[in-house]
Amino acid sequence: MIDVKLYTLLAVVEYKSYTRAAEYLSLTQPAVTQHIKQLEKELNIKIFNRVGNEIKPTNEGNIVIQYARRIIALYERMKQNIQDERRHVRRLTVGITHTAESNAVAEVLGRYSSQNRGTTIRIVSDSINNLYSMLKNYEIDLAVVEGKVQDPSINSILLDTDSLMLVVSNNNPLAKKSIVTINELKKQPLILRSPKSGTRNLFMAHLESRNMSLDDFNVILEVDNIATIKDLVRRDIGVSILAKSACLDEMKKGKISVLPIENLSMIREINILYHSDFEHVDILQYIMKEYNKVIKFYNS
Repeated sequence: MIDVKLYTLLAVVEYKSYTRAAEYLSLTQPAVTQHIKQLEKELNIKIFNRVGNEIKPTNEGNIVIQYARRIIALYERMKQNIQDERRHVRRLTVGITHTAESNAVAEVLGRYSSQNRGTTIRIVSDSINNLYSMLKNYEIDLAVVEGKVQDPSINSILLDTDSLMLVVSNNNPLAKKSIVTINELKKQPLILRSPKSGTRNLFMAHLESRNMSLDDFNVILEVDNIATIKDLVRRDIGVSILAKSACLDEMKKGKISVLPIENLSMIREINILYHSDFEHVDILQYIMKEYNKVIKFYNS
């Protein structure tokens, strides 16, 4: 059984307040304070520092918080797996980036679940950093992310390579070109992903390598939802920089035009990440095989 003090710790972290954590846990505020003090005494560390009206974890406190999340996630996963074993069902939680929501990965996972009775797949969408953290804490079973992860405790399989492209409406004069220049892009109203997205960060990194910044462009909107961005592009509100894999369906149906940008070869890997003790190897093999089939369909 999990030490109740760990649940208290995570409640304090979430609500950033002993009082609000106490309300959430139906405890008194002194009880919450006592739990944290007991943890600090057991571990011989200080978990939180007070900065003005806020409480912030110390470096050692962050380590405790990380392991508390991992311990609780493993315990909850153990209970769920026991129940699933009794019911002869299998549950998998797969983390994908917002870009992967719009490409073949979600379709492949749906096909696997429909073809394997008793299997339920839960898809969680988040940023690369958050998905990596969830995988480390055993909150998800797999993560499909863009880019590499340098961590010997995490296994990685290369699923595909992807590239960032300029996405424009079919009515945009640039749609008739085979490639666009950076100067042509600077004249366009640009719709970008939010600052936390890997797509935007990769675009910015390539600009910086050419001694440019976003200040050189006419950025009119920042939108996190890729479907919304594609809809705005189709309506000719602006152009955008998106992963080619996120536009496969629209390209197949001729709804938008996708073009390379001269001297900006923005290529990245798409990898499947998982722990070495991941048991369901069959799903990894299935994803690799079916993903290639789906990609060939969209590219034909």
